[in-house]
Amino acid sequence: MEFYYIILALIAGACAPTQAGINSQLGSVTGDPSLAAMISFMVGTVGLTTYVLVAGVSWPPIRTFTEMPWWMWTGGLMGAFLVFVSIILAPKVGAATTLGLMIAGQMVMSLILDHFGIVGYEEHPTNIWRIIGVCLLLTGVVLIKKF
Repeated sequence: MEFYYIILALIAGACAPTQAGINSQLGSVTGDPSLAAMISFMVGTVGLTTYVLVAGVSWPPIRTFTEMPWWMWTGGLMGAFLVFVSIILAPKVGAATTLGLMIAGQMVMSLILDHFGIVGYEEHPTNIWRIIGVCLLLTGVVLIKKF
């Protein structure tokens, strides 16, 4: 794996607890986590729209959007759900527990997606070492929450 990708992933990972805290504060100010999530996504949409326009990204033909599988439209809903839940959880259980649990959920689902080759992933069979890795991660979350 290229060093650039590792750095990019670490930076994106660092954004997650920061975003959860910022959005939780936004939820406190607006009085509603769904409103805070909507504002967060509006700002993100403006940012991505600006990038697409400035970078000159070309759009595929409209039929591309009408012919793609229905489940490809669900990614945005999943992102909205993730942001919404983080707004609710972060102030109640803290950044480390919130993100630890979310990462644990990501790892469990990742094993399933890899094992069955779902949503475009190549098949990568689950083995005992991968399962132990997820169990260790869950153990880490328990330790973070307890202490």
